[in-house]
Amino acid sequence: MDKLTALIGAVVIAGGGVATWQFISAEDSAEDTAMGHSMTPPDTSSIEAGDPIVQVQLPAEFSEQATIGKTIFEAKCSECHGANAAGQNGIAPPLVHKIYEPSHHSDMAFVLAAQNGVRAHHWKFGNMPKIEGLTQGDVKMVAAYVRELQRANGIN
Repeated sequence: MDKLTALIGAVVIAGGGVATWQFISAEDSAEDTAMGHSMTPPDTSSIEAGDPIVQVQLPAEFSEQATIGKTIFEAKCSECHGANAAGQNGIAPPLVHKIYEPSHHSDMAFVLAAQNGVRAHHWKFGNMPKIEGLTQGDVKMVAAYVRELQRANGIN
């Protein structure tokens, strides 16, 4: 077997492992706690259906990337995740939440979620479908927007 074939085989096997982990592993609160962190979503029972789940403080200004990301977010993501990524009760979670801090959900997690969809694992809103018409670059701009919103709200 030549080196190129071995390299391709290793990439395919690694990719299969990552894909399997992404789609098969479902985390619940008990598993999160057992893993050393608590990412329990808040109780939303007192919030009306469709209302924002969190209150979002906006930064004084956005970077150029985040401004582009905001435009993309408003076109492709806000229908579910709400204005300024505050979530909508019963529909989709807020992305301005500790659960989505960079150390728990990297920017690549946003890319994979948009490209492939994602199984519900922290919130009980159901699975997220893949989002058509977004490039990796688009989602990275959205991630820049979300990260700046998070930092303005004390999530680093």
